[in-house]
Amino acid sequence: MEISAGLVKDLREKTGAGMMDCKKALTETAGNFEKAIEYLRKKGVASAAKKAGRLTKEGAVSSYIHGEGKVGVLLEVNCETDFVARTDQFRHFVKDVAMHIAAASPQWVRSEEVSAEVLAKEKEIAIAQMQSSGKPVAVIEKIAEGKIKKFFEDHCLLHQAFVKDPSKTIEQLLKETIATLGENLSIRRFARFALGEGIKDDSSSPSE
Repeated sequence: MEISAGLVKDLREKTGAGMMDCKKALTETAGNFEKAIEYLRKKGVASAAKKAGRLTKEGAVSSYIHGEGKVGVLLEVNCETDFVARTDQFRHFVKDVAMHIAAASPQWVRSEEVSAEVLAKEKEIAIAQMQSSGKPVAVIEKIAEGKIKKFFEDHCLLHQAFVKDPSKTIEQLLKETIATLGENLSIRRFARFALGEGIKDDSSSPSE
């Protein structure tokens, strides 16, 4: 059957998939719009790697409160289309990531966000710890690099092992979700609040 350009355009706007993919989906489903959407989602359209550069301006800002109000997380996750932002799979992913942040307390989303000053300080500490070991400088440098990698795994969200399934990192979970949903996703930013964090006890200070 003949698939109209207008129907292809509507499907593209609804799903964010490419024009050729939309036309093929409509052809395969005899022009059934809802079945074409399902076809595109099942097919995945492209790998997560191919989607990585695509613009993500839709999505959701979500909150998660844990421990009867002791820990709270605000998280922004972006996707390409409002259609995907409303799916159960997307919302489940966002909730899982927010729960992970509450439990694992990362400081950054990705390693590129860690400042050069912080990395230099961590490397300095690692080298200082090894200086009395008698190991060659090249070996100490190698060990220091390993400690920086471990620093990323401890403090950068994408490098952390997923608390619900430590066999995969958050980055791997993200890529799996991209493949399932069929469009690019990005964990943009988060804020984690722990009750009483940073409050100094001044009760012992002398009164004026």
